[in-house]
Formats: sequence, C-alpha cells, structure tokens
Amino acid sequence: MLVPNRRARECAKAVEMLFEEWEDTLSRFRPGSELSRLNDRAGAAVGVGPILLAAVEASLAAARATGGLFDPTLRHALVRMGYDRTFEEIEDGAPAAAVGPKGGGAWRRILVDGSAGTVTLPAGSGLDLGGIAKGMAVDASLDLLASLGADTALVSAGGDLAVRGLPPGRRAWPVLVGNDPDGPVVPLVRGALATSGTARRRWRQGPFERHHLVDPATGEPADGGLRQVTAAGETCRAAEVGATAAFVAGRRFGPIVLARLGLAGMLVTEAGRIHVGRWPWPGLEHAA
Repeated sequence: MLVPNRRARECAKAVEMLFEEWEDTLSRFRPGSELSRLNDRAGAAVGVGPILLAAVEASLAAARATGGLFDPTLRHALVRMGYDRTFEEIEDGAPAAAVGPKGGGAWRRILVDGSAGTVTLPAGSGLDLGGIAKGMAVDASLDLLASLGADTALVSAGGDLAVRGLPPGRRAWPVLVGNDPDGPVVPLVRGALATSGTARRRWRQGPFERHHLVDPATGEPADGGLRQVTAAGETCRAAEVGATAAFVAGRRFGPIVLARLGLAGMLVTEAGRIHVGRWPWPGLEHAA
C-alpha cells in the first residue's frame, strides 16, 4: 500500500486490520473462518455476517455475468488437485484427494436470503472465494482510506491493485503489469488492475503439472493457450472477475469475454500480447 499522506502509518494499520478481518472471514485455509464453517455445513441454511454475505452475492453475480466461467464452487476441484492448504505449504507430488464433484456449476443452486442473512450451499459443494474476495478487500481498503482523509492512495494485494487520486507531482501511477520484471510498466490514472496467470501458483501432482485456475467444465487446470491475463476496470472486483473468466475462456474467446464485460485487458500467449479495448492510460490502446 502507498499513501502519500502524513497519516500514512495510521492508514497502513487500518488497511492491515481490514485485510486481517477479511482473511479471517473468507479464507478456506482457516478452519475457524466463517467460510470454512459455511462449507462444513453445506446442505443447511447458515447464518453469515455482512462480509461473507456480500462476497457470496458478488461471486454469484460474477458467475451469472460470465456464464459460469467465473465459478466460486470449485473448492473440491482445487483440493482434489492438492491445493488443500496455502500455496506456500503445497508439496509437489501430493496425491489426489477423492472429494466432491470434479467440475463446477453448483453455484446455480446456492440459496441466499439477504433479509435473514443466511446462505445455503448445495449438499456436497464447497466455496472458494479467494480471488474475488481479494479484489473486494482492495476496493474496501480504498473506501476506508478515503474515510480517513487519504484521497490519494494505491492498494495492492498480489496481482490485484487499485488507485485513488494521483501521486503528488505525477500524472499517473507507474505500475508493472504481471510478474515479469521486464514486463510493461503502464501509467495507471484511475481504476484497478487484476492479473490472473500461472507463473507463480504451479505445482506437480504425480505426473501432472497443476495450476490454480480451473476450468469449471472439466474440473482441471484451464488450458486455453494463455499464460496471463490482466484486466482493467473501475473496481478491483470487476477486474479480478474479468481476468479469471478471460483466462479460463482461453486465447480464442478471452477477448470476447472481456469485451462483453466492458473491460479492457491484456492477454499474454506464448506468441505475445493481445490488447483488448481502450485501456485507462495512453499508449496501449489496441483492438483485439
């Protein structure tokens, strides 16, 4: 996080506490989290707090908007592939776990009662809200910083970031896109960026190479000819959904997905980069 403000330490502590609250609520790796308790009671109506309720509603809206390419009900597929603990703890060669359905689609049968504050997951299903939760936490952090008087800020959470205002004396925020240190540095003026790719979260499971971006149709790692997708949107939540859905859609259909969501983006194939839409900075506008 970068806050050009005399109260930077106070602001940083507030954002740190916000992320900890969201992590404690939405992490599938913490047995005591609200999300873990909801997953443990799949098949029953469970009372949830406002953060989890908002994240579930947002994930269902994203699934509908992307035709299921963004699917929050892939927890069992990820666990089956060995992603049953934080990525830092994954061990290469972990055996497959025989848990739950292989593919996705269970999001269509999730019941949400906003007035009662309850969520009912289909029996045998499980939620993984990691990506969209991170984007929402970034957006919530910017709102929190604004309430603390920091109208100029950049909040980054791994591959997701968003900005508010501009740095003193600068016309834009210089942002490195993706994990390649030699990758493009773009001048971000407003909004958010989110990147989904396979460069970091890869592991081996027996003879198979795995990554965390799952195709809901197969329950296996998406293999659409892309290495990375970066989406640009007004919010980090929207950018995160777009990046994930476009990656799953692959080289051929990813640009169409971003265009339908009204997002700009950069898709990276083995052969190079494809730019989609009008990016929120000069110099990188290119129609797919």
